[in-house]
Amino acid sequence: MAKRPNGEGSITRRKDGLYHGRVYVTTTSGLPKRVSVYGKTREEVLEKITALRAQDNQGIPTPDTNVKMAEYLTYWLAAVVKVNRRPKTYQGYESVVRVHLVPGLGTKKLRTLRAADVRTWLARVASACQCCKNGWDKARAKPECCAAGECCDSRLSRRMVQSIHAVLRNALENAVREELILRNVAKLVQVPTPEYGTGKGLTVPQARLLLKTAASDRLHALYVLALAMGLRRGELLGLHWAAVDLERGTLIVSSNLQRVDGVLQLGPTKTASSLRTLPLPPVVTVALREHQERQAQERVAAGERWKDTGLVFTSRVGTAIEPDNLRRSWYPLRDRLGLTLRFHDLRHTCVTLLLDLGVPPHIVRQIAGHSDIGVTMKVYAHASLDEQRKALGSLSDSLS
Repeated sequence: MAKRPNGEGSITRRKDGLYHGRVYVTTTSGLPKRVSVYGKTREEVLEKITALRAQDNQGIPTPDTNVKMAEYLTYWLAAVVKVNRRPKTYQGYESVVRVHLVPGLGTKKLRTLRAADVRTWLARVASACQCCKNGWDKARAKPECCAAGECCDSRLSRRMVQSIHAVLRNALENAVREELILRNVAKLVQVPTPEYGTGKGLTVPQARLLLKTAASDRLHALYVLALAMGLRRGELLGLHWAAVDLERGTLIVSSNLQRVDGVLQLGPTKTASSLRTLPLPPVVTVALREHQERQAQERVAAGERWKDTGLVFTSRVGTAIEPDNLRRSWYPLRDRLGLTLRFHDLRHTCVTLLLDLGVPPHIVRQIAGHSDIGVTMKVYAHASLDEQRKALGSLSDSLS
């Protein structure tokens, strides 16, 4: 038998019946390497060898790593996400990787991960009782509901499943860019679209009553800004006096206060679109001037205890306000009015009322700092029943 040319590849049969093929190809390291493929039939292995050789002829390198998903995800978080993304983003990605991706897919090989593996695992995650998923491990007993085979109804939301899928998709896309894998199998898997709630919001009379009730509150100006300009909680608490020009009547939204890894951090705005300069309406200018005077009095009262942070909204000694502690002011105010809405719904109220007043959506998007106009229209905007009645009445008049 004539000798095979170098690089043609070889196929042998193992003792367990599987066929083992070997072929030399150029790897992502730039060096030629003998790669093995396996199959149940000789034809299946020959097809894999032919595909590898064709790929090599096209100049596409073959990944030479046999790393497991857990190892790759650890590398991706440390070398890519932590370096290039914001701390809050890294914290969210790290949580998804630690809680969901590593336990579910960590033992899979990066090179051989299939779309079917991802699809099956995501379906299991979406339907699993969270007591089963997170409430126990091999060192502890199962929760009663799981031990009895009667799992509770604490399922992951569609939004959370979408987030898990997004993190995996981003991780694998980086592997494609680094030529560790040839394609992103997570992109081949579809997940259910989450249902976004629009929030409750306030009517104009309710908003007026809220501001009137909050007139004596030391954070009255914060509620005015939330309702009249739609700033996010972190944007309000991260606002500096240096970004406010009361003479010209402008305000620059450029920072965001968040708690990351147990520490309050002042970082950039949520997205690039959130960085914006806004005109101050008269009601906001008046509220900010009154707040400035109140803060000056608190500075005098605090004396040496005062910490000069330059923030507009602070504690009574000048330090930043813990975002979660804002509820200490908001909840009593909300309860006095008999409301159940979240603080974030004040932002929703601003967006909705602007749209109800006929302000063009692209202007509302700029005011709110949304990354996309679709967010303005889908997540926040919903016409009131009166507005719908008015619109349908106009159509009825034109048809009658």
